[in-house]
Amino acid sequence: MIDKALAALRDGKFILLYDFDDREGETDFAIRSDVVTPRHILQMRKDGGGLICTAVHPVAAQRLGLPFASDALRAIAVAERQGDIPYDRKNHSSFSLWVNHRNTFTGITDRDRALTVNAIAEQVKQALNGGSINFHETFRTPGHMALLRAADGLLDVRKGQTELSIAMAQMAKITPAVTICEMLDDESGYALTKADAKIYAKQHGLVFIEGSEVMKRWEAEKKSR
Repeated sequence: MIDKALAALRDGKFILLYDFDDREGETDFAIRSDVVTPRHILQMRKDGGGLICTAVHPVAAQRLGLPFASDALRAIAVAERQGDIPYDRKNHSSFSLWVNHRNTFTGITDRDRALTVNAIAEQVKQALNGGSINFHETFRTPGHMALLRAADGLLDVRKGQTELSIAMAQMAKITPAVTICEMLDDESGYALTKADAKIYAKQHGLVFIEGSEVMKRWEAEKKSR
């Protein structure tokens, strides 16, 4: 299934990415950010319902000057402390800045968010390829698109949806900027169950992939390097 998931990601299709039973236990929509359209934003907010975020590679984040939100907010004493997150007590969250592209109006519409996401992917590409970086001239903050900064070392350090999606982008050899959104359950008020997420995947012709499968390929590729 991992090969099908990587191919789908490479082809600009949604995949459904589940993390782990003993972590968040959530399924996210995931799609490469450089192909996101307003229709993709619509599907995520309608059928996912969680927070639409864009995960970026740690090296790109560093070169773009993107801090962890917890570090940036520590001065005003509202930042999370180690151990605050029930599902990941060893690490802080991956949240960085919230941005809008400077050419957006409110920033929240499907068109505005798609524009912001595409531009983030372009900045990540430029940052990793030695191109011109103009992040601060391209975006303004606060905004409506949450940026997630993957941990240095990716899945060797942290095993969240942020790291899983960026590791998959790296293995698929695409620009490591991936837009994700949790799938929520309208009835229970909790995350959509794994079983229901699999049903959605089958109904919509999407690949469903578990974090354990991503980890297995990641470890295999690491050994082969």
